Amino acid sequence: MNILQKYAHLLVHYCLEIKPGEKLYVTTTTLAEPLLREVYREAIRAGAYVEYHMSFREQNSIFISEANDDQLDHIYPAYKEMMATFDAYLVIRAPFDIREDQGNDPQKTARRQKALFVVNQIYTERIADRSLKRCLCQYPAQTAAQEAGMSLEEYQDFVYNACHLSAEDPAATWRKVREMQQGITDYLNHSDQIRYINKRSDISFSVKGRTWINSDGKANMPSGEVFTGPIEDSVNGHIYFNYPIVYMGHEVEGVTLHVKEGKVVQWEAEKGQHFLDEIFKIDGARYFGEVAIGTNYNIRQITKNILFDEKIGGSVHMAIGQSYKQTGGKNQSPIHWDMITDMKDGGQIWADGNLIYQNGQFLI
Repeated sequence: MNILQKYAHLLVHYCLEIKPGEKLYVTTTTLAEPLLREVYREAIRAGAYVEYHMSFREQNSIFISEANDDQLDHIYPAYKEMMATFDAYLVIRAPFDIREDQGNDPQKTARRQKALFVVNQIYTERIADRSLKRCLCQYPAQTAAQEAGMSLEEYQDFVYNACHLSAEDPAATWRKVREMQQGITDYLNHSDQIRYINKRSDISFSVKGRTWINSDGKANMPSGEVFTGPIEDSVNGHIYFNYPIVYMGHEVEGVTLHVKEGKVVQWEAEKGQHFLDEIFKIDGARYFGEVAIGTNYNIRQITKNILFDEKIGGSVHMAIGQSYKQTGGKNQSPIHWDMITDMKDGGQIWADGNLIYQNGQFLI
C-alpha cells in the first residue's frame, strides 16, 4: 500500500466511516487527482455512491469578476441537494494559488457569501448532528509547499507526518489521540470561566453550559485540538495573534483584538489592516464563534494554512464569526476566521481560577 492509498484508506474508513449504500460528495481541484483517484477507489470498494467536483485554476476569481448579480445570487440546486441529502462530504484542499482571490471585488464577494448562507446553514446544522459526516484534508501541492517555505518533498513529509501516516496503523494512532484529548474535554466541560494569558494577551470568557469537542481526526485530517463556543457576550480583554494568517487570499499578521462584553470594539493589524477593517463590516464578524487549544505536537511550524496551523501543539486560537452548533454556540455569520497565538513562551490557561496549562502544555 503506497502513501496515497494509506491516506485514502484513513479518510474513507476512519474519518468518514463510509458504509455500503452511503452517498459521498468529494470536492477538490484538478491538482489533487492522484489522491482523489485513490479515495474514489476505496469508497467504491466500501460500497459508497461517489460524486465529485474538481475546480480549475482561478475558477472562483473568474466567477466573482465576471458574474452579474443574478449569477452571484444563484445557488446550484444540485449543490444544495447534496448538502441536504448526502451522507458524507470530503474536501481535499489543493490550491493552485492561495492568494488568487485577494483581488476579488469585496462587495461582490460579500454578496456571494450572503447567497451561500442558506446552504452553509444546512451544512452547519448537519455536521453538528453528524447526519453529514464531513472531513477536510490536504493534498500536498507545490503552491502550499512554497507558502510554507518548504520544498515539495519536505511539504509532503510534513503533511503525512501531521496525519500520522508513517504509523503502521494510522487509525490506531488517532484513537490514542482521541483518548488523550478526552480527559481534557471532560475537565473543560465542567468549567465555567476560562482565561488565556501570554505576554501580549489577557482575555477571559465563560463556557458554562457549552460543549467542548474532542477533535480527533474525524472532521479534519490532520486534527489535534479541543474547541468550543464561548458564551457570546462573556468575552472580555485583549488578545494578540502573532501567527500570520491567510484568509480569502489576504495575508494578515500581528492582529490585536480588544473585546468588551463579547464584541470586538477595537482592532489593529501589523499587516492587512484594510482587509481586517472590511471583514469587521460583515454581519456577526465582531463576535466569537470558537475558542480552542491546539494539541498536535507533530505540527511544529507555521505554514499559513489554517488546517495545520490551528492544530499546532502549544497554541490557542479564537475564531470570529460563525459558531459550531455542536458546541452550543449561537453566533451566526457568513464567515468563520481562526486566529492563532503561541503559548509556548510563558503562556497560561486558567479554568475557574486554577492553572491548567503552562508554556504550551496541559498540567491536568
